[in-house]
Amino acid sequence: MNPSSPIPRRHVLASTLGAALAAGCAGAGPLTSSAPSTPIPTNSDRSALELVRRMQCPSTPTGIAFSPGGRLFVFMPRFDAKVPYTVGEVDADGRVTPYPDAVTNRPDPARPQATLVHVPNGVFDAAGRLWLLDAGLAGGSGPPMTGAAKLVCIDIATNRVLRVVPLASAVVPTSSLNDLRVRAGGSGREVAYITDQGQDGKGAIVAVDLASGRAVRRLAEHGSTASVKGVLKIVEGRPVEKVDATGNRQPVQGGANGIALSHDGRTLYYAPLIGRRLYGVDTAALLDAPNDAAVAATVKDLGEKGMTGGLACDDRDRVYLTLQEAAAIARRHPDGRIEVLASDPRLLWPDTFHLAADGWLYVNAAQVQRRAEYRGGDDQQKPPYDLFRLRIDAGPAAVG
Repeated sequence: MNPSSPIPRRHVLASTLGAALAAGCAGAGPLTSSAPSTPIPTNSDRSALELVRRMQCPSTPTGIAFSPGGRLFVFMPRFDAKVPYTVGEVDADGRVTPYPDAVTNRPDPARPQATLVHVPNGVFDAAGRLWLLDAGLAGGSGPPMTGAAKLVCIDIATNRVLRVVPLASAVVPTSSLNDLRVRAGGSGREVAYITDQGQDGKGAIVAVDLASGRAVRRLAEHGSTASVKGVLKIVEGRPVEKVDATGNRQPVQGGANGIALSHDGRTLYYAPLIGRRLYGVDTAALLDAPNDAAVAATVKDLGEKGMTGGLACDDRDRVYLTLQEAAAIARRHPDGRIEVLASDPRLLWPDTFHLAADGWLYVNAAQVQRRAEYRGGDDQQKPPYDLFRLRIDAGPAAVG
């Protein structure tokens, strides 16, 4: 994607991550383009899903992010100890290498803020800085590694860490931080919002004031962030349930999962992984309300939207939906109407969106439903993992 030669990066992040704790994430100028630099033939059929790349990921890629210059990054949570690295960069041929290096991707309990443990997602801000969400889960479950939950801000031009924001004050022993949105790098207040789907299905939203580093946990007892009981997710014609080698089955639980910011930054859209309704909440309340009751007073139930994972918002305030049961992509209009844009059997668990400034909508197929824990111990994922795109009639919501 990027024709220039990569900057040598061995040990760069490992040596700077801990030292960056007190540093500000400043100095980068605003960037405007977020489309890949390598031309790809266009398709005049707006409903056609186009295969962009086949990624040779060593584990389940739940997240993707394109830099403004077209570099592609992939995020692979450490669901178990076999995952060799949690952040990778994908080249034009689909080969994936640890980013910034293998050493930084090796969890170290003695240096939890200086290594990457479990990164489910990352995003770019308006200044082209990469923000990583590290949930700190060394084996995918159990309490987060002490001190490991954090946000990491990286200048990808130098592969240097600009800042680390600890999240220990906003996580609990059952936390499973999942998705991230950042509004920074432009004018106005710099903020981040994170979903915690909860290992027990009791989710929450974490709001972070990036200027001060203050992180607050919100809506942890609210129904909108909780896994909905009695809801069964069906993907590829079979229920998504945890199944062990003896055939014992347990329902999957998943609270607040996908999120998206409105174009004006005033509304955070979110939804549980196990649940069919979309919600919106006032972002100012998330950061500044005196208590959860005041935050809850701003929550709006926006209605049925199907079973989804990742969400995104465009500059016309339409919310994009990964309809995992239907192997489809849809969007919700401000009036509540749901429009299906594409349906394709290759969309094996569509997970994360990237909206490019040139009108392309990217989405990855993560194959989560084929993981061993859902198939009786038999890992049925089949690399490579596909990345698709679809032409749309809008640009991304503002990120700065």
